Amino acid sequence: MSTMTLNHSNDFSKVSHLQGFSTNPSTITLNRRGRLARTFVVLSLAIVLGSLVSAKAGAGTDTNPQAATSFITVTVAPGETVWSLASHLSGGSDVRSLVSEIITVNSLSSVDLAAGQKLRIPLK
Repeated sequence: MSTMTLNHSNDFSKVSHLQGFSTNPSTITLNRRGRLARTFVVLSLAIVLGSLVSAKAGAGTDTNPQAATSFITVTVAPGETVWSLASHLSGGSDVRSLVSEIITVNSLSSVDLAAGQKLRIPLK
């Protein structure tokens, strides 16, 4: 059998070399490697913060531009509603989406229509 001897020194007065730091008894200062590491950390944080701010700046924009749509102009007759116009002009497609588009395109604050009012209706 072989034996192994470990020499363990309890002398902590000798400070081993710390990577990135220069050690003096009174102060600890960064050496070149430490300053470089600090610079990279600050630069990385600045890049992450900048990307978050730029992502938030465009948060309200529409990423999918809407296709150019042609419109017809309809004069509202007495008793007509947005729903009745949309169901008449939908051509078998979803009436709810056409109602929503009519309200959006014409910037209507409510679904109430007045006789003689002109509405733009998007064609698909």
